[in-house]
Amino acid sequence: MGIIQGLSEYLPISSSGHLEICRQILGLDLPGDEALQFSILLHVATVLSTIVVLWREFMPLCKAFFTFRRGPEFDYVIKILISCIPVGIVGVCFKDFVEQFFGNGLFTVGICLCVTAALLAFTYFYRTDPKTAVRKADGTLSQGRDITYIDALIIGCAQAVAVLPGLSRSGSTIATGILIGDKRSEMARFSFFMVIIPILGEALLDAKKMFEAPAGDTELSLIPMLVGFLAAFAVGCLACKWMINIVKKGKLVWFAAYCLVVGIICMIF
Repeated sequence: MGIIQGLSEYLPISSSGHLEICRQILGLDLPGDEALQFSILLHVATVLSTIVVLWREFMPLCKAFFTFRRGPEFDYVIKILISCIPVGIVGVCFKDFVEQFFGNGLFTVGICLCVTAALLAFTYFYRTDPKTAVRKADGTLSQGRDITYIDALIIGCAQAVAVLPGLSRSGSTIATGILIGDKRSEMARFSFFMVIIPILGEALLDAKKMFEAPAGDTELSLIPMLVGFLAAFAVGCLACKWMINIVKKGKLVWFAAYCLVVGIICMIF
């Protein structure tokens, strides 16, 4: 499951949905809350691998924010924080509702994968308004604009909806950014940075809950959790830049076709 998470996190195919599929294939019978906790643990591993691989881009953002040095990096961090507001509201107010979709069969996963397929296909065939094209220094035209504060909030809403297994978080956020007119080249980077705070925050809350739980009150033991974490982190480090380049250069319609096929299979079986 760690390997599946490390490979699927960086593609618009829903890593949480694929973890549910993998869990069903392996016959792992976990309650919804524990299935969600294990999913979050593996997401933490790939978040850390993202930070490691994109360290040179990540550090200037941290430095600008913690030194309150106004500039493009500081504004970028503020946009990331704004994008986290919707998913924070969902995590605080609707966590019990979300938990029921984990560890509860693949029909919901199949539906969400088909929704992901439709969103990616629509984004692929959607053409940005030529009026938003920006001429670059080499004379070529770049479609889209830089991400604004309002854009960050809208993209954050897409991330909040994508907490459901099968609804791709990266696919939803990247597609939403492209649909509202943002640059495709910026959306992949923004999408992977904006998930860092929610995942790490949720992991801290879950860690607190697990430490406070009575011994033997959970089916999750330390060794499987550690193995899954290390596998997701290692594969994430190897796959991160490669997968991001695929998303930037590849055609989203191929990912749409894949999600549609897998989604239909999930609903049938």
